[in-house]
Amino acid sequence: MGDHMFVVTGGPGSGKSSLIDVLAKRGLHTMPEAGRAIIQDQVQIGGSALPWADRVLFAEQMLGWELRSYREAVTLPSPVMMDRGLPDVLGYLTLCDLPVPGHIRAAAKQFRYNRLVFLAPYWEAIFTQDTERKQDPEEAIATAKVMAATYARLGYELVELPLAGIEERADFVASRISQR
Repeated sequence: MGDHMFVVTGGPGSGKSSLIDVLAKRGLHTMPEAGRAIIQDQVQIGGSALPWADRVLFAEQMLGWELRSYREAVTLPSPVMMDRGLPDVLGYLTLCDLPVPGHIRAAAKQFRYNRLVFLAPYWEAIFTQDTERKQDPEEAIATAKVMAATYARLGYELVELPLAGIEERADFVASRISQR
């Protein structure tokens, strides 16, 4: 059902959202990342669904966001670029060494994307921290590894993005999805 939806995953600060922005400017449909928006909203309202306050509640918020994004993307014409996907929620809990509830496992298995998943590896030259991205390089590297393992375990084929300029990365993705 989601064969026209392509996920870009990886660690924080690896250029995923910048790539998605360039692809959107090229006319592709896109769905935004959950984590940053949830953090911004929670900070603004004084909520506790934050990775530094209540990681389980943060994961549940991400789950709701990703389910809504999935349902919206299903209705869009092909292709749709997803800034992360449901398996990222499972990967996040795994990274945090927290139990993964059955409903999150079920969501990651039931709501499928195109088998081809783009992995943005840690890239020291572009990694930065900010008010929403507080992870250090070690956590960014670990996140990319966990996401790769999570998607692979769910039967996805991972393709690592090149450490190249944003336009070259966008060309790489466009070329790969046009072959599908």
